[in-house]
Amino acid sequence: MEPRQLRWETLAALRTSSKGQLSYCRHWLQDEDILEGCTSPLVLSRYSGWVLDRVIGQSAPETAYSGSSTPKESTPLTNRSPSLEKITSVSCQGSSPLLSTEPSETKVTLLLILYSVTDFACMLTTQGNENFSLLEMDQEVISAVLPSKVTEVEGCIRMYEEMHRLKGKEGLRQRQEQQEQMVRAVYDLASEQLKRFDELKELKQHQEFQDLQEVMEKSSKEAQGQQEKLKEEHRHRAKVLNLRLREAEQQRQRQEELERLRKEEGQERLRRLYSIQEEVLQLNQQIDPNYRHKDLPRIDLSAYSNRGNQICGLVSGLIRTTSERGFPSQADVANTERALQEMRGLISSMQQEIAAAVEEKRRRDEEEERQKQKELLKKEQVKAQTPAPAQQSGGKQQKEGLQVKAEESTMQWYQQLQDAAEQCIASFSGISNCKDNNEVKKIKTDLQKAATIPVSQISRIAGSQLREIFDKINNLLSGKSVLSGGRTVSVTQHPQGLDFVYYKLAEKFVNQGEEEVASHRDAAFPIAVVASGIWEMHPRVGDLFLAHLHKKCPYSVPFYPALKEGTSMEEYQRMLGYQVKDSKVEEQDHFLKRMSGLIRLYAAIIQLRWPYGNKQGTHPHGLNYGWRWLAQMLNMEPLADVTATLLLHFLEVCGNALMKQYQVQFWKMMLLIREDYIPRYD
Repeated sequence: MEPRQLRWETLAALRTSSKGQLSYCRHWLQDEDILEGCTSPLVLSRYSGWVLDRVIGQSAPETAYSGSSTPKESTPLTNRSPSLEKITSVSCQGSSPLLSTEPSETKVTLLLILYSVTDFACMLTTQGNENFSLLEMDQEVISAVLPSKVTEVEGCIRMYEEMHRLKGKEGLRQRQEQQEQMVRAVYDLASEQLKRFDELKELKQHQEFQDLQEVMEKSSKEAQGQQEKLKEEHRHRAKVLNLRLREAEQQRQRQEELERLRKEEGQERLRRLYSIQEEVLQLNQQIDPNYRHKDLPRIDLSAYSNRGNQICGLVSGLIRTTSERGFPSQADVANTERALQEMRGLISSMQQEIAAAVEEKRRRDEEEERQKQKELLKKEQVKAQTPAPAQQSGGKQQKEGLQVKAEESTMQWYQQLQDAAEQCIASFSGISNCKDNNEVKKIKTDLQKAATIPVSQISRIAGSQLREIFDKINNLLSGKSVLSGGRTVSVTQHPQGLDFVYYKLAEKFVNQGEEEVASHRDAAFPIAVVASGIWEMHPRVGDLFLAHLHKKCPYSVPFYPALKEGTSMEEYQRMLGYQVKDSKVEEQDHFLKRMSGLIRLYAAIIQLRWPYGNKQGTHPHGLNYGWRWLAQMLNMEPLADVTATLLLHFLEVCGNALMKQYQVQFWKMMLLIREDYIPRYD
């Protein structure tokens, strides 16, 4: 029973040890490295045999000492628990060779005790404080059964406790190292997680910054768009304001231009009024109440003089009234122009009355002359002793009644036209003879171009341009401004400008007849229709046209100039219409060609009228003048080449119109030409 006692004593010592008082939990599996010595199977240490040999060798001398010792003197059980744990752990590593080579009863007993102690320690570990009361109950029993070698065992236990303590320190150190490694790993993991967190936070901040930047950019774009919109609106408003300002400026300029034009037109109208007044006064001077024709002493012109004075007073009153208002209106100009037309009509009526009286006087004189000739013929027939042969009497009858000179009335009319042309030349002598004044010379050149260039533009194919040409010429003669050569021209620029334009325009029409019509016969009609319209609107142009025509072609009167004493042959050739240059007279063919062109133009004028004019009035120089010319030509002795050529071209142009107008009388005239006039060329 001795080993049993030793076991219980060991168990009591273990119970009172510091480790025996610890409480353990079965769930401490994660700390296997710390509890390995407690939970591992009970295995004897490899040093157990060596310990038992040492204990057995010293067991005899120490038995008494051990037996007399008390439990109080022994080491507390609290200090044995770690040693016991160390012994158990050492025994688990393997058995000592001493234990295996020297088996004895004592060794067996000690091994049993050690086994019991380790088994009991294990029980203490698992049961904890539950067996604490059991140990107290059996303490006395354990102390009774303890062997005498307890002391040796206790020493061994202490030694092994020290070993286990060192091993525990080593385990603790390793545990600390593991903990440090774990802490470092956890620290590294935490650092990495912190880095990831920082990176995530930085990424989030970057995203937030990016979002904020995008929002700011969007806001900036919206603000920029709004700003651009405001700028565009501002530009639009500025543009609208600029347009309004420009329109206002243009309106102001237009108003200024209109005001300037109004003033210019007013000044032009005023100058036109002055020119009309001057012309009216000049025309009035032509009416002499004391005029007495040498052959017509009974003609009284006082009525014409009174009416002319009234017209002059009316024009003077209009000018005085308009001068008080500032500038004359278009109605004032129209009134003065009507007064001028009335004055011209008055002069024309006076001239027609004088011409009619002269014609009547001429007819009476001719009748008296014919009566006298008849009486003389009767007297000669009575006195004649022998009758003349039949053939001679027939020849006398053919040549009876023909004349070489033109009628006196025709010559008076011819002379009046030439005098009017001379007066017109004298009226613009200031502008034609000016050599020092460059301004007047410039005005003269511009007026001459404005009058002659439109006439030169008339041709056979100018039908669509005739109205434009007519309007330009009519506006120039009416005192309006026209554009010529890129410059504005008006007859009001000079007091003598209108007479100058009248003369040059009539001269240009005649020149076109001997140049353009002579080369292109069809050109007579477009030139004639424009000339007829101008003649109807401005009668003075027609008179000057006839004066130029009669001077270049005396056969258009008809008139055969006679050679007077003291007249050179060259001068006489010019009087007949020939062109003489350097004492050389032009060829007959060229002369006849020019004369035919002039007579064709005259024949076209007497039958044509301007289609856009006043159709209710009469032609200023109609077919009656052509019939009179034809009759007078047939009453005069024919000239070789000239008379036949002029009759041919005259009848070729206006023969149809004369036939429609005079019908049977025209055919009688043609019969007379064939039977009586043509044989005179033999």
